[in-house]
Amino acid sequence: MSDKTRSYTSPDGTHWIVQVTLPGATNAMIVFEHPDGGTSRRDRYNWVNIAGPGARNVTSRADATAVLRELTDAQIALLFRRSMPISSGAN
Repeated sequence: MSDKTRSYTSPDGTHWIVQVTLPGATNAMIVFEHPDGGTSRRDRYNWVNIAGPGARNVTSRADATAVLRELTDAQIALLFRRSMPISSGAN
């Protein structure tokens, strides 16, 4: 794991790779990458709200590494439980 990713083990035992993408001034997308790596169909995502002084400036961007570092294991678990598939799975 690099400083830009973390791991999360879901209740079914799957080891997901967690990363922050699309950081904005007030939110960022959290992506849970499925370990099979062959397809993104099983990947999931959720949004996290960012609080702080940078959130007052709409042209600013949060640091993705800092956002990931500040998330606790409990917050990541909650984000995963409420996450949605990136792909609809339809052919």
